[in-house]
Amino acid sequence: MTSPTPAILPERGLADRLTALFWRHPRVLLAVLLTPPLLWLGVVYLGSLAALLLQSFYSIDEFSGLVKQEFTLKTYAELFRAQNLDIIIRTLLMSAAVTIGCALIAFPIAYYAARFARGKWKAIFYLGVMLPLWSSYLVKVYAWKLILAKEGIITWAAEGVGLSMILNAILAIPGIGGNSLSTSLLGTFIVFVYVWLPYMILPMQASLERVPTSMLEASADLGASRAQTFRTVILPLAMPGVIAGSIFTFSLTMGDYIIPQIVGTSARFIGLAVYQLQGTAGNIPLAAAFAVVPIVIMVIYLMIAKRKGAFDAL
Repeated sequence: MTSPTPAILPERGLADRLTALFWRHPRVLLAVLLTPPLLWLGVVYLGSLAALLLQSFYSIDEFSGLVKQEFTLKTYAELFRAQNLDIIIRTLLMSAAVTIGCALIAFPIAYYAARFARGKWKAIFYLGVMLPLWSSYLVKVYAWKLILAKEGIITWAAEGVGLSMILNAILAIPGIGGNSLSTSLLGTFIVFVYVWLPYMILPMQASLERVPTSMLEASADLGASRAQTFRTVILPLAMPGVIAGSIFTFSLTMGDYIIPQIVGTSARFIGLAVYQLQGTAGNIPLAAAFAVVPIVIMVIYLMIAKRKGAFDAL
């Protein structure tokens, strides 16, 4: 009886040896997968932030216009000048107003999608929310500039239904009005709300879907009215989603420099100030100091949001 011939296995290649190595040592595979994005985050992103912070401690020579690479807090002191402080306050007020406006508009949409939309209607909801994000940002802003113009569709519709006097009265309000909606802070607010609204709807809808139906039924069984149920059950449980959405709307409004250039008055916001200072003015230290302001504000805001459980709704 002949002995069986041993099987001859093909020589293992580099891919086979690497597969075996990753299978035996999963931490090695994890390190290989995480190293490129961590290098990108550490070198490119955090490195640029470190360079930005360093530039903010430099100053501009008033005579030569050159950057003096000497450590000083003079540039940060310039932020407290009246014209610069006005930019910061205006940006914060606009960011807060846009966030509140997005929350008020998004809540009923998100609530309907979370509680009543089923099947194809749920798909239509997601399509309707995501569809504006697929179009060009600039196209949307320029389209709104035409819509809000004095000869635009809003003015035409207001005249058609006899509401032109109300529109003119709104435009006559000091601080938010102007010659037309496209040249007013109100117009800037409208465009901001439209552009950032999806970023508020989606986290809010995800948060509302987590509200247990049993809690709503229990509230009704205990004799609570719909208003009481909304105030004591729905709103507290949906608040993480509201805070999560506000992270997007607030930070995106603070940093945007395109919308204030196209729609609104000549009043500057932080993003536009940074763009102009590092571009036409060449004042890199002041631009860096301005850029640090929203970073500090958002770090504080994110710390508060984390304590409120907002990241669970992202």
